[in-house]
Amino acid sequence: MKSKLVFIVLFTVLGFGALQVPVNEIVGSDARFTLFDLLAPVSGAFLGTPLGIISVFLMQILNLAVHGFSSIDRASIIRLFPIMFGIWFFARKDRQVLIVPALAILAFNLHPEGRAAWFYSSFWLIPFLAWRFRDRFLIAKSLGTTFTMHSVGSIAFLYAFNLPSSVWISLIPVVIFERSIFTLGISASYLLMNNVLGFLSVKKLLPTGIKIAKNYLLGS
Repeated sequence: MKSKLVFIVLFTVLGFGALQVPVNEIVGSDARFTLFDLLAPVSGAFLGTPLGIISVFLMQILNLAVHGFSSIDRASIIRLFPIMFGIWFFARKDRQVLIVPALAILAFNLHPEGRAAWFYSSFWLIPFLAWRFRDRFLIAKSLGTTFTMHSVGSIAFLYAFNLPSSVWISLIPVVIFERSIFTLGISASYLLMNNVLGFLSVKKLLPTGIKIAKNYLLGS
C-alpha cells in the first residue's frame, strides 16, 4: 500500500502539470479545458475507480491551492464533477454508469432552454451506443467516456448559468469537433500510460495492485 500511495502522489503531480496546459475555452465561462481532461479519466483503469477519483480530486485541490482558492468560481466547482463520472465509465464494467447520461437527457429536457434545443441532448445517447463495443475497442470506451463527462458538465452549466437555447444549438458543431479531439486524446493518454506502466512492470518498479492491459502494450 505504501508503494501504491507513492504512485498516487506521482500521478497527482503529473495530473497537476497537465492542468497547466490549456486545450480549449469552455463556452459561457473563463474556464478552460486542459490536458488534465484527457489524462484524468484513465486513472481509474490503473488505480481502480475509488483511488482514481481520490487521485483526481487531489490534483484539483492542489491546483486550486497553487492558484489561490480566491479564484474559485462556479465554473471551477462544476469542473470537479464531470471527470469523476468519466473515471467511472472508463474503469468500470457495470451498466449502472449509463444512468448518468440517461438522467442528463431527462434533466436537459426538463429545463425550458434545454427543451427548446432538445436535439442537443441526443449527444448523450452515444455512451449507450458505445457501451457494447467498449471492451473490444479503446476508441469506443473513450467516446463513451467523453460524452458521459459532457452530459454532466452540460447539465451543470445549463442550470448554473441558464444558457439560452440558441447557445446550445450553436455549440453542436463545436461539440462534434471538441469531443472527437477528446476521444482521441483519452485513447492516446491511456496507451501512453499503459505502456509506461508496462515498462515499469518489466523493470520490477511497478507497485502491486496497479492494473495494466497487456493487449494494449506495444509489441504484444
